[in-house]
Amino acid sequence: MGTVHAKDSNMSKDTDQSSNKSSERQNFTKHDSPPHFHKKMNPSERRKKQPADFHTVKTRVDRVHVDGLIRTKDDIIKAQVTDLFKAKNFYEVILQAYKVRQKLQNLGCFGNVGIFIDTSQGPRATPEGVEVTFIVREMRRLTGGISTMVGNNEGSVIIQAKAPNLFGRGERVQMEYSYGSKSSTNSISVIKPFLNSWLHTVLTASVFNTFNKFPWSGFDQTDKGFLLDIARNPDGAGIIKHNLQYEATYREIIPLRHAAFSVREHCGPNLKSALRHICAIDKRDSLIFPTMGSLIQFSTEVAGLGGNIGFVKNELTMQTNWTPHEYLTFQLGFQSGLLREIGSENMKINIADRFFLGGPLNLRGFSIRGCGSRDQNNSTGDGAYWAIALHLYTPLPFRPGRNGFGDLFKLHGFINGGNATNFTFKSTTDYKENMKIFTNDVRCAVGGGIVMQLGSIARVELNLVMPLLYLKSDVLQQFQFGIGLQYL
Repeated sequence: MGTVHAKDSNMSKDTDQSSNKSSERQNFTKHDSPPHFHKKMNPSERRKKQPADFHTVKTRVDRVHVDGLIRTKDDIIKAQVTDLFKAKNFYEVILQAYKVRQKLQNLGCFGNVGIFIDTSQGPRATPEGVEVTFIVREMRRLTGGISTMVGNNEGSVIIQAKAPNLFGRGERVQMEYSYGSKSSTNSISVIKPFLNSWLHTVLTASVFNTFNKFPWSGFDQTDKGFLLDIARNPDGAGIIKHNLQYEATYREIIPLRHAAFSVREHCGPNLKSALRHICAIDKRDSLIFPTMGSLIQFSTEVAGLGGNIGFVKNELTMQTNWTPHEYLTFQLGFQSGLLREIGSENMKINIADRFFLGGPLNLRGFSIRGCGSRDQNNSTGDGAYWAIALHLYTPLPFRPGRNGFGDLFKLHGFINGGNATNFTFKSTTDYKENMKIFTNDVRCAVGGGIVMQLGSIARVELNLVMPLLYLKSDVLQQFQFGIGLQYL
């Protein structure tokens, strides 16, 4: 196996256990453009008219250098670059180098990571050997900034400050305050990654205070609590991600003037202590405009470990994408959830824990929380729901701004449907009764519009929708504008 060298701008650190040779001082450089890969070629190779097939160029990684390290420890760097020594040809070297670059950036220690690949030099060089150099720039001890975020049809201003890489292994403390038209949040989080082990986990402990407005349901909500999260494979190095969370929250439900009596019954303080597990298998090639691949995510939350709230809550999200033609992409999405009571008579389900259906990025054609149980124009939530949507995406006509700004926009047509009800699960053998949620009071709408990609995780939709199946109590909305992170 090759050797790994870690260098900083003031001194050289040789992390190879079999060699004590030092390296000369090198200065790191900043790369604002994508990394460039270089391989020296002899004159006969340059004269070839056809480019070389990198799959057939046998290559061995002799050494890996990391230049620019100051506070970061060698052991966490070694854990990220080990896969480079498994490469057997030049294509695999490029591919693994890019993956290692992503891992180094995900550590939260570096503001910039550059790559340089060259043939091996020196007495220990092999005929097919190369040396890979990562040029990093560590983040300052204290950073911060002001940014904006969109989600749930709301824009927020975020003020953030963090102390990254406190002890040289990616540990950081992060403080955040966000303010929006319908919510505000302030939190302090301590984050500790364990990325040099096979578990590849990140431990996060947070203390938070949030305020949310829910005028569609006639109440406001304040939460003060503690969240402990253990994330397995958090940087997407693999397909399957797990999150195991414990949450202890003191909540207060504040009724609005127009709140119905059934809403006021849930108002006041309550204490929730819950354990939650989230598992996601994501094989999509993009988060916003995927052309292929599928997503399966399921979560289970059990409340009642303490406090006066007790329930079992299960949710499932599925999505699949396929592209039969260059200009046509189909997307099929499905969501469902089931909420059940547990515990003694002192345990209950609060309105804040129920399911709500409807919205411009949810069940289109219905207002936010416009589908389901209602009381005096207040959405009171339900114990079960399902929703399904079929989309057809196509580029803009005549392809304006192709391979540029125009690729951020797509036209789409869709048909979606679903149902939300206070469903009572009878038994596993009573299929006829349990299937009523899929046959009774089904809502359906069809429409189309334009979709825009906002950054790499959010989307904006402007749609014209025609509801086909609905109840008199539902709140319809034919012209909808939506912006958010999650969508059906």
